[in-house]
Amino acid sequence: MVLFCIGLSNKNMTKEYRTKRKSDPDVVAAAASEIGNIPPSAPEVEEAVIGAMMLDEDCIFQAFENLTAKSFYNPRLRLIWEAMERLYAKRSAIDLTTVAEQLREDGTLEEVGGAAALAGLTEKIGSAANVEFYIRVLQQKTIQRCIIEASYGILRNAFDPTFEVDRLITESQEKIYKAAQGPIKKDFVQVGDAVNRSLERIASMQEKEGLTGVPSGFPTLDAFTMGWQAGNLIVIGARPSVGKTAFALNMARNAAVDFGRPTAFFSLEMNDIELADRLVAAESGLPSDKLKARMRLTDSEWNHLESILTRLVKAPLYIDETSALHITEFKAKALRLKREKNIEIIFLDYIQLMEATVNTFGGAGQVQKITEISKQLKATAKELGIPIIALSQLNRNPMGRLGSNGRPILSDLKDSGSIEQDADMVLFVHRPGMYGLDDSPEAYSKAEIIIAKHRAGKIGNIEMNFNGDQVRFIDMANSLSNYAERMNAPQPEAQGFDPFAWKGDKTYSPDF
Repeated sequence: MVLFCIGLSNKNMTKEYRTKRKSDPDVVAAAASEIGNIPPSAPEVEEAVIGAMMLDEDCIFQAFENLTAKSFYNPRLRLIWEAMERLYAKRSAIDLTTVAEQLREDGTLEEVGGAAALAGLTEKIGSAANVEFYIRVLQQKTIQRCIIEASYGILRNAFDPTFEVDRLITESQEKIYKAAQGPIKKDFVQVGDAVNRSLERIASMQEKEGLTGVPSGFPTLDAFTMGWQAGNLIVIGARPSVGKTAFALNMARNAAVDFGRPTAFFSLEMNDIELADRLVAAESGLPSDKLKARMRLTDSEWNHLESILTRLVKAPLYIDETSALHITEFKAKALRLKREKNIEIIFLDYIQLMEATVNTFGGAGQVQKITEISKQLKATAKELGIPIIALSQLNRNPMGRLGSNGRPILSDLKDSGSIEQDADMVLFVHRPGMYGLDDSPEAYSKAEIIIAKHRAGKIGNIEMNFNGDQVRFIDMANSLSNYAERMNAPQPEAQGFDPFAWKGDKTYSPDF
């Protein structure tokens, strides 16, 4: 009875497979027919590869490492390849006899021309020595067909009046990028090659002075990180209104203005004018009451404002204010920014406001969504070779945890444990004075940056000061020395203007 059930299941599976295969449209052929061209393919090369695989075991390994079923445009040869894949998965030998038997089990032996046709394929390959060249040819033809398929889909969507233009642009960019990659698989790396590249990287770093990554502009933080490293996903978590956006914007400003590093800031919560207001307040050092027109600016203050903002206006800082940004759209925009502006770091504010194509009904759905977003953010950072700093909300656990002074921990990241798993670093912005946990007069301005996870280095706490009026964080370890510098520097004379609240036109301001 068991054997009968299994056999029935295999027959059903074969029938379902053949039905599905026959229903798949040939988009490449349709596109070629419309413009009067022949679909890009290499029939003789496809036959040579299949024939070589049935003759030489080494060719089997080379082919499976570099090709997929999509590499074969001839449907008859694709059936043979798929039969070989099933044999390979079962750890069975692959030769003329076993392939014929597998095709017979699949019910497709006659469709490929029978055993005689299989034998004919082995006769068409004189030597397996050229298989590596044949594989490269098939890879190139596959990429051509992938681009045709993507373009045809884009064209069809562009003619659809119900298809949103923003979605059309985003999906088109994603399709073309994936098509250009094709089904090419990445080869393995021998450990010796990896070690040699590691030594070269270490030697290069030894020759450099200072940081190896993108600077944060906070010296104490940079001492922990050596700058934000390429390919890393860094998560900054905080409760609402603690200052995580201000902290991220401070670092984005430092990277772009002080160090000239092209920087992207994706803001899903605030618009570009609100972000600009914060940047102007932090850069100028002028009281927020004056910037919000509650008090008039003097002529001297206007002159100072115009001169101090010159560097900010010219900075390579790019802001995207798309709300409810889909992770696919984010990836497409990040790719374009990398290609067109050569950005070196991305800030994202914040994860929980992003969208992803998953079932989001109920709490489990939200967890799945955040899990997918977190995974894609890490993959994007690695793919583009730049650090991505993503902000995240926290749940309410820190406030009810006894004896912790409200300090957050990794499990407080909201909605998904995957955030802490995917992140290379996790930082928390903590301000006890915000929640009455410290009633000292200076408590409101006290801030602490908690490095809770650091995959490639040490963890620890960094004391900072938060100036709410200027919306900026100050590295406490450097504040006294910077204060002494400013005391001895020429200061502007302006009525109602605090000379110690601005930084002048220095190339590096470690207290920003």
